Amino acid sequence: MAVQASTAPAVVEHRQSGMPTPLVGMLLFIASEVMFFGGLFAAYFNSRATHAAEWGPPGGHELEAWPLATILTILLVTSSVTMQFGVAAIRRGDQGRLRMWVGLTLILGVLFLLGQLYDYSQLGFGISDGIFATTFYTLTGFHGAHVFGGAVGLTILTARAMSGQFTARNHVAVEAISMYWHFVDVVWIGLFFTLYFLR
Repeated sequence: MAVQASTAPAVVEHRQSGMPTPLVGMLLFIASEVMFFGGLFAAYFNSRATHAAEWGPPGGHELEAWPLATILTILLVTSSVTMQFGVAAIRRGDQGRLRMWVGLTLILGVLFLLGQLYDYSQLGFGISDGIFATTFYTLTGFHGAHVFGGAVGLTILTARAMSGQFTARNHVAVEAISMYWHFVDVVWIGLFFTLYFLR
């Protein structure tokens, strides 16, 4: 008796190799953001070179690194550390520690934003008060917008972590948000030293 060959299509197993696609997408997005902030830094240094004689905060105001700007920097750097602790926790499959560290990162990010708004209220000059003021608010404002975007991502991450959606084998979103948050941190360090020490 002849055995009839099966005409059913063969099931092809696709195994992912290399970096997950969402992480590649995040890296490409960060690369575009590097170029964006590179353009803003270039505009700052070009303006500084062009207007060297009158460069600085208008109306005799000063930008003081201590205490507020330094405290904000410490908050953001610390939040980068807590975010990495969260990544390490979920790589071990520890969902409780993930929730704790991501939640703490979110709190630190929100405190940074509130501190930046308070700093704006104390500076004594606005965005239209000369070329220095315009570049200062443009640089710090765009960075603040990126921190806000990161805080939104951390909020979603926290909600997903609370419902137990991440495991040691499935946590690509945690890694992606972590990469973005570290980028935001590095940009602020560059801004902090540029604006407060290289004037």
